[in-house]
Amino acid sequence: MNRIVIREGVCDLCGTCVGVCPVDCMELTETRLQIDADRCILCEMCVEICPVDALELCDGRSV
Repeated sequence: MNRIVIREGVCDLCGTCVGVCPVDCMELTETRLQIDADRCILCEMCVEICPVDALELCDGRSV
């Protein structure tokens, strides 16, 4: 199953990705970013806009 993966330790919690998500499936707290995989449509807008390359699309085999 494909999904967007957050590279822990790379994400600086800036929130840029949250603002571009068309289905509002991302939640940002002071200490963590979470993606609701059930709501995510894999548009990759978050991956493209992330200024630190902390997000990537994974096919489930490489994680």
